[in-house]
Amino acid sequence: MIGANLDKIRKELPKHVVLVAVSKTKPLEDIQEAFDAGQRIFGENKVQEMAAKWEVLPKEIEWHFIGHLQRNKVKYLAPFVSLIHGVESLRLLKEINKQALKSNRIIDVLLQFYIADEETKFGLSKEEAEVLLSSEEFKLLQNIRIRGVMGMATFTKDQEKIRGEFQKLKTIHTDLLKKHFSGVHVFDTVSMGMSGDYSIAIDEGSTMIRIGSSIFGFRN
Repeated sequence: MIGANLDKIRKELPKHVVLVAVSKTKPLEDIQEAFDAGQRIFGENKVQEMAAKWEVLPKEIEWHFIGHLQRNKVKYLAPFVSLIHGVESLRLLKEINKQALKSNRIIDVLLQFYIADEETKFGLSKEEAEVLLSSEEFKLLQNIRIRGVMGMATFTKDQEKIRGEFQKLKTIHTDLLKKHFSGVHVFDTVSMGMSGDYSIAIDEGSTMIRIGSSIFGFRN
């Protein structure tokens, strides 16, 4: 079933859109089944669970951290994480940089933006990001690489509202690219869209979607 679900989603995706299979709370055998069906990128939102899965699952897997990351947990991910999706402060960036240096790595991250109407969502405003990216402290961080932006739309059935929020994130990406990353090829990721809204996200310029239930079924 997992393989068939993946095939169905892949057929719908444009070639430039990366699929992150959200495997949080899923057993090892489900992830292995998805891996055997060709999926290589998996997303987790709990540090201990992700580290435990990394230990035993195939090393070809790219692990993305998609949750709210606490600074004191960064050290557990630093040796292996491929991409950290939700960075929203200079303090967290500095800690990721510090732990990346200890692991002799450069860690890729996305800046998370607050685009929804829900207080439960995290993220930077565009103004906060401008201050962060212009700061001298940021310029000293040599062991992180900002790959792009990430945001989550409001949980609603109102598709035009969702579309507007995704447009806002795409505009932020375009503006930051011009102002802070011109000539840099790595600031190329717009991570937006989940199982319920990824079609709209792709229409509005997403290059990376996070899908769990449509691949693995609903979590118990």
